[in-house]
Amino acid sequence: MAEITPTNPRHNNEGGAEEKSVSSAKPKAPASLFGEVLDTVKWLWEILLTLLESLAAFGKWCGHNPLGALALGGIATILVYFFAVVHPFTYGTISTARWAWEAWNPEGDQSYGRMVPFIALGLFFYHRNALKQAPAGGYALGLLPLGLGILLFVLAVRCLNPRMGLASTPLLIYGAVRFVWGRAAARVILFPCAFLIFMVPVGALVQATASLQTAITSAVAAFAHFLRIALLENGTTLTAADGSFNFEIAEGCSGIRSLMAMTMLTAVYVHLTQDRLWKKGVIFGGSLLFAIIGNFGRIFSIVLMAKFYDPKVAAGIYHENSGYLFFPIAILAMLFFSNLVNLDFRKLAARFAHKPGLL
Repeated sequence: MAEITPTNPRHNNEGGAEEKSVSSAKPKAPASLFGEVLDTVKWLWEILLTLLESLAAFGKWCGHNPLGALALGGIATILVYFFAVVHPFTYGTISTARWAWEAWNPEGDQSYGRMVPFIALGLFFYHRNALKQAPAGGYALGLLPLGLGILLFVLAVRCLNPRMGLASTPLLIYGAVRFVWGRAAARVILFPCAFLIFMVPVGALVQATASLQTAITSAVAAFAHFLRIALLENGTTLTAADGSFNFEIAEGCSGIRSLMAMTMLTAVYVHLTQDRLWKKGVIFGGSLLFAIIGNFGRIFSIVLMAKFYDPKVAAGIYHENSGYLFFPIAILAMLFFSNLVNLDFRKLAARFAHKPGLL
């Protein structure tokens, strides 16, 4: 959500050799290491066998449903042609796929987009058994989302808007599956298809997260005052009352990556763990809060390091590695909120009713 950068030149210019930490952990025994390698090989072999079984089952389905296989092959060919062969953008020089790959860059904090297709493939693979058990049979209404996806892609080309082209992907895949395999199979892959919407770069949200920059600064300052830590807040700058350190919360663009990563993680979590739609919606709606809590905890830990240990270490090596704190803190917040949503308040009230002495 935000990065801390040191602004106190007194600490920026201080020299000194960096201390090198030496790991005291003992090397693993060769037998133990060999066992771990063997387990990893077995795990990879099982995945390979599962993939081969899935391909064999798909080939068997194609043999029994030649028309469906022909329709699916035609749709897949059209998708590849639209997204990888046609060059409608940047003055007719690049395809939609290439534009997306270049847009998913670290400079704009959009690199998370490169993981989305692989996560979606993992979700498709996760639901493979449900797809096998789904009753086969084409469904003509699948032409509706398929047609909408084609129309959206055509509009993207006409408007020279590659984001619209990427946004058509979930509709095209969902419509194709519903048309070829039917409603049951389409229902199974609905979430993996919807998850692909995270592929669309959201650089426009960079400015929207600027307000979170100020909110996190104020929250860190308020919590520091609550703990009797003398900290002065000036805009997005946090300064120790004794002048020992002076940090500035960087612009909100650094928050896009953590915000989107936590949003995607929460979406997958509620899909795999929650059985009610309202619970999924409530927990997923809290993803922004989880991201804020994760960044708040990370930034406050930097302040504590600067206050009670060494401002130079806090602004240097600790700040560079503090990103690893974000996910544990944010995930704990997500799990706590999920448990709260899943509490059975009736049983809880009945338990307290039978123990009036507790109140």
